[in-house]
Amino acid sequence: MSAGQIRVVVADDQDMVRAGFRLLLDQPDDIDVVADAADGRSAVEVAHRLRPDVLLMDIRMPQLDGLAATRQITQALPECRVIVLTTFDIDDYVYEALRVGASGFLLKSAPAETLVHAIRTVAAGDALLDPAVTRRVIEQFGRLPVPAAPAPAELDWLTDREREVLGQLARGLSNAEIASALFVSDATVKTHVARILAKLGLRDRVQAVVYAYEHGVAARDHR
Repeated sequence: MSAGQIRVVVADDQDMVRAGFRLLLDQPDDIDVVADAADGRSAVEVAHRLRPDVLLMDIRMPQLDGLAATRQITQALPECRVIVLTTFDIDDYVYEALRVGASGFLLKSAPAETLVHAIRTVAAGDALLDPAVTRRVIEQFGRLPVPAAPAPAELDWLTDREREVLGQLARGLSNAEIASALFVSDATVKTHVARILAKLGLRDRVQAVVYAYEHGVAARDHR
């Protein structure tokens, strides 16, 4: 393996799916599939043993489901980014996967180039949400009750503009869309996002979305 390659583990209970992903990911020079796993427990063991950069995680697996496996991996190995592979009919699972630390979501029907882009994106430290999944997840978050507990103290560390950007993140907007809405440059939004994550101790945009809704920062009007 050459320096700079992204080390990937594929976890799925279907042999043909794992083989298909290996075949697809064997093409890019910068990606190396170092192992695969047929169940959640094996995925956790392999992640601890090999410490991959990215783990592709199916949700419905035996022994230990993908949600529980993702929780264990992201808590013990925060440097390992998990991309959850999902379908349209499991919105509740996707919502819960956000809360347990997944950095990305991808529909299994997505084209090969989208999968490669997703792996590169999360390996670089960014979060990735398939637009179709994002809309449904944001709707799910929007149905949550506004929390009754006081806002956490660290929210006071954010400037008014940073709180505004956090609210826009929670709506699922990209940096370019936020920049357009706020009449600033993409670079300015990127700086705001980086400062938000640092001040709140969050890993990526996905965690920022979860945080915003759980602490009442995000607008709840999705009509």
